[in-house]
Amino acid sequence: MAFFVKAAIVMGVATLGSAVIGSVGAGKQARRAAGNKARLEDKLQTLENERQPIINPYAGVGSLSGMITDLSDMVSNPFANLGVATSAAEIEIEEADIALANTLDILRATGASAGGATALAQAALQSKKGVAASIEQQEAANEKARAQGQANLEKMQMAEAQRVQSGLFGEAQRMQEVGVKGKSFVYGEKERRETEQLNRVQAQITGQAQAEVAARQNQTAMLAGGVSALGNIGSSVIGAYGAQQANTNLVNSDRRLKKNIKLIGVSPKGLNIYAFEYINKKYGKGLWQGVMSDEVPKHAVINHSNGFDKVDYSKLDVTFKQV
Repeated sequence: MAFFVKAAIVMGVATLGSAVIGSVGAGKQARRAAGNKARLEDKLQTLENERQPIINPYAGVGSLSGMITDLSDMVSNPFANLGVATSAAEIEIEEADIALANTLDILRATGASAGGATALAQAALQSKKGVAASIEQQEAANEKARAQGQANLEKMQMAEAQRVQSGLFGEAQRMQEVGVKGKSFVYGEKERRETEQLNRVQAQITGQAQAEVAARQNQTAMLAGGVSALGNIGSSVIGAYGAQQANTNLVNSDRRLKKNIKLIGVSPKGLNIYAFEYINKKYGKGLWQGVMSDEVPKHAVINHSNGFDKVDYSKLDVTFKQV
């Protein structure tokens, strides 16, 4: 029995040693996975810190309102400074006066009558009236042209003011649209990057966590396998020990193998107990105590392949022993 106990201890130690070694290896894998997870997270953080900042492509867009110029002050009334053409009229009046003076000199020299002078004066007066009427006509035409020019000027000024107002309003509206688009673009890019970063980190954490869990499970399985194997070894040893004990209980008890047979007693169940020696010393040397196979119940007798009977003493109330 001591041999089997020692064998079980040796095998158990070897099995547990193997399980412990495997468990240690699995533990190292788990720690390695945890270390890789931390290292990858640091690397990811470094990459994130080194990424170029998101830019707003519309940030450099400026207002174009400065390019719009109010041209209304460049419009003028071409008829505003029209004058009356008095030079010709003045010359004509001067010539009429000169002609009248010459005529009066001639009349005085020739002794003409006063009636002739009066006629000449009236003729000069009519000439001046004609000149005055011509001047009035020019002034009326100039006032009409001046009014028409003022109307055209106001119309052009209004059109220019409307153009400037429309340009300023359109530019303000365009700048508002650009501002909204720029903010939307920046927000969308930041949201996309943050989402990608979260997904990458989560994927890495999940992968390394799965590796760590798998290693821990492998470690547990190693220990459980060692314990199970140890139990199996124990069962096997116990079985082997039982088998050996069973074989030990099987004793060569065929009468033909014995000599010097002498009845020395009877068992409580009435079995004869003999003292004897084995003819062939390989079955045992010296004097032995036991039964004869031909006198015991058949369920305790085993027919061996060598042609001699063996008896299972575990089924009898007799002890086989050397005396």
